[in-house]
Amino acid sequence: MTDKRHYDVLDTGAGKPVKLWTRGVPVEGAAREQLLNTARMPFIFRHVAVMPDVHLGKGSTIGSVIPTVGAVIPAAVGVDIGCGMMAVKTSLTAADLPDNLGPLRSAIEHAVPHGRTAQGGRRDQGAWGSAPAPVDAAWAEMAPGFRRITDKYPHLARTNHRNHLGTLGTGNHFIEVCLDEAQSVWFMLHSGSRGVGNAIGTTFISLAQQDMRKHLANLPDRDLAYLVEGSTHYEDYIFAVSWAQAYARRNRELMMEAVLAAAQRVLRKPFQAQLEAVNCHHNYVQKEHHFGADVLVTRKGAVSARVGELGIIPGSMGARSFIVRGKGNPESFCSCSHGAGRTMSRSEAKRRFTVADQVHATEGVECRKDAAVIDEIPMAYKDIDAVMAAQADLVEIVHTLRQVVCVKG
Repeated sequence: MTDKRHYDVLDTGAGKPVKLWTRGVPVEGAAREQLLNTARMPFIFRHVAVMPDVHLGKGSTIGSVIPTVGAVIPAAVGVDIGCGMMAVKTSLTAADLPDNLGPLRSAIEHAVPHGRTAQGGRRDQGAWGSAPAPVDAAWAEMAPGFRRITDKYPHLARTNHRNHLGTLGTGNHFIEVCLDEAQSVWFMLHSGSRGVGNAIGTTFISLAQQDMRKHLANLPDRDLAYLVEGSTHYEDYIFAVSWAQAYARRNRELMMEAVLAAAQRVLRKPFQAQLEAVNCHHNYVQKEHHFGADVLVTRKGAVSARVGELGIIPGSMGARSFIVRGKGNPESFCSCSHGAGRTMSRSEAKRRFTVADQVHATEGVECRKDAAVIDEIPMAYKDIDAVMAAQADLVEIVHTLRQVVCVKG
């Protein structure tokens, strides 16, 4: 009988299996070992699902879906809690955009703080000096939950929280203007819970390791230290991580509002937005029901793809991105990839490629083309078409987007 499965299975011996949707895409040996370590933890439920953008990560493998019962691994969620994507379709078409997209890019850059300067100090251009009214209003709604967290963990009150709400960040975070297959204009962005999420993640990773001091020697990786359900730190973490994920979602909404307002000021033609909108996490944990059981599902670089659910799978800078609809495949815990996935480290990309390579690779895209963004060059990522082919049983493509403007953090 022909095997109709679209995934391969790694046998972990004493642990749970690892199911990989990686046919046609490379998987580094170190990532396989990391996956095996995770799957051998005693509280893994059924199996670990692996997406085609998989690559080595800190704590757990990026591109993995980790279902657990009775415990959570804070380092598997990581420090960019709630990181994800938002995309909005507008009534504009390519013909409505000016030939020179520089002013549109500049307007977006002025509307949304991005990057990091002054070592993150008071003059950091990536944070608000004086936050606008919509940010203050959003923070007022989030402040009570934050006070509940800081009542127990006072040091978190000294983090960047209100002044990072509605800001982009650094690394692979971006804001883009895209065209779909019908030449409709979309705005898309990628960011998470910023400084406060990083601090929350770091705090609870450390607490998990402290709680397991006697057992760290028995763990294959100290970043697999976990919190046990029913413990104080477990309950505090679940509340704090949920709050950070809500912060991340609101952060994307505020940025999108600012981007759309900036575009309205620059473009001559008035337009409508929110014709189609998607806002999805790809670094998070939440309670879900799978295979007849209530479990915690950690998606480390993966997107929820339940039946009919819309998601976003971005390609690299200068490549295509996709709006997708989930097929609800139970074997993947109703998940799909969160992007193309890196094939090399940032330092390796900077060593291997030049500014001239970056200029050539992003031809036709209005974006930065300097040495500081070489680590995001498209060649540092997997082939997005191969990634999409490997997960054809997880999602269907609804829209194919190509970037025409890209603002990097």
